[in-house]
Amino acid sequence: MDFITQHAVLVVSLVKVAVLLFVVMTALAYITWFERKVVAHMQSRWGPYYVGAHGLLQPLADGLKFLFKEDLTPPGADKVAYILAPFLALSLAMTAIALIPFGPPSTQVLGQSVFIVSNSNIGLLFLFAITSIGVYGVALAGWSSNSKYPLMGGLRSSAQMVSYEVSLTLSVVGVLLLAGTLNFNEIISGPNGQTGYWLHFIPKWNVFPQIIGFLCYITAAIAETNRIPFDLPEAETELVAGFHTEYSAFKFAMFFMAEYANMVTVSCLATILFFGGWLSPFPDSWTWQQFLPGIGLILLGCYTAYDTVVNMRGIAKLQFAVVTMLLLGGGAICLIPMVQPIIMGPFWFVNKVIVFLFFYVWTRGTLPRFRYDQLMAFGWKLLLPVSLANLVVTAFVIAWPWLMGK
Repeated sequence: MDFITQHAVLVVSLVKVAVLLFVVMTALAYITWFERKVVAHMQSRWGPYYVGAHGLLQPLADGLKFLFKEDLTPPGADKVAYILAPFLALSLAMTAIALIPFGPPSTQVLGQSVFIVSNSNIGLLFLFAITSIGVYGVALAGWSSNSKYPLMGGLRSSAQMVSYEVSLTLSVVGVLLLAGTLNFNEIISGPNGQTGYWLHFIPKWNVFPQIIGFLCYITAAIAETNRIPFDLPEAETELVAGFHTEYSAFKFAMFFMAEYANMVTVSCLATILFFGGWLSPFPDSWTWQQFLPGIGLILLGCYTAYDTVVNMRGIAKLQFAVVTMLLLGGGAICLIPMVQPIIMGPFWFVNKVIVFLFFYVWTRGTLPRFRYDQLMAFGWKLLLPVSLANLVVTAFVIAWPWLMGK
């Protein structure tokens, strides 16, 4: 106990890092299940169904398959760079998530914030630095494989990174001008943050004054994460599979884990910059919202209980019974008055991120892929000028009172 009290910062930080790694790695596995399920239902299919109840154990089966598959290395590959590329992509993607505040800094243990791993005054700048380096994992994978299709995918990724990184950065500068800070917590709840309401019920989120910046951001973010309709670096129609064609086994899986981690990061960033982070969309005077997490989990548990009794058979019934008990137990805990104010911040933050992840999946199941020339033209001829115009207009509006005072 003396060690814990004397080294509270170290102990709490290690615990937060371990918990974050476990939660994020589990979430990445189940985002694949979520994507396959959503796209399947959009196309009138079942999706993963047989491995566990409703396919809930499919991510575990996929992980074991990747772990035990034969790991092949092309004979002409640069082995050091070939092995380094997936580790670089995944490690940097996971590092970026450590900068995200999942709840208010007021919730503390041993004087340390529970929902924030790293609270940096230059958090946004640091996150952009990490994500910009992470894209090089894709380019390095394409070059080191010593194969034509991966090389083409790596070159496309480099060009795409240069094209859309500029627009991505410019699209959020308007928010920084409004907030006057690079710190995520102050962007959410600082003096110029997103607290308060217009007309007593419309939240003062940055998405309203910065709607053009948000549209530019979300478009550039989809392109930066190589997702449809901007997934030209891995377009299977003309590049077989692009930069990861020559990868197999777990190194192949690491690229997809990095892609989903980047999806989570940009969704969290959109939530923080434009949609109030952990702040509720409803006024604080509406006290009924404190019961939403608990009631939501209990209702979901009632549905899974019904599904367990009516539709499940064999081992799937036992699996879904466990899920039902976890949901009902979690809902009961969330209804405890002492727990309610603690859980509200992460509840709203996670739900906003899930909405963005659903949007990612929705675009994949809806939009066709661009041609490569269309991709480059859209980035330079449309997205960049619009994001730059949004920046200029925002700066002019903010500076106008000062100019008039002069």
